[in-house]
Amino acid sequence: MPKPKPIHLTPKGHEKMKEELRYLKDEKRQELTEYMGAALADGDLRENAAYDEARMLQSANEARISDLEEVVARAIVVEQEGGANAVGSLGASLRVEDDDGARHVFHLVGSLEADVLENRISDESPLGQQLMGRRAGDEVALGSRRFTVIEVMFD
Repeated sequence: MPKPKPIHLTPKGHEKMKEELRYLKDEKRQELTEYMGAALADGDLRENAAYDEARMLQSANEARISDLEEVVARAIVVEQEGGANAVGSLGASLRVEDDDGARHVFHLVGSLEADVLENRISDESPLGQQLMGRRAGDEVALGSRRFTVIEVMFD
């Protein structure tokens, strides 16, 4: 059986996932146990919608815990290096300017951390692939759009 592919995460993303895992195991499990207990106290399980809902919520919680445990176990936390020679890599924020002179900041993250609404771009996305390894002054193209890297920063 092939070895599972490692999951690259930024230090921030790794901490966020570990915190969610802790919450789901320590707090959410307890809340759901109490909810199930209250639903059981209502009597007949054959027609107990609250109990059915509690079981579904518990199942979803356990599935998420399992997913997060696998992610945390397979995670490779990528160290970040800044400075004058900083290059686009996981955890980097790149300030770019497009052909129209508009400036944007893109944050390079692993695919599990990506969120387009927050400009958190996966390193596996077309734009992310173009920005990986780039330095200030480099130009990248994505389709008909061109971007110039203005600055590479790390938190």
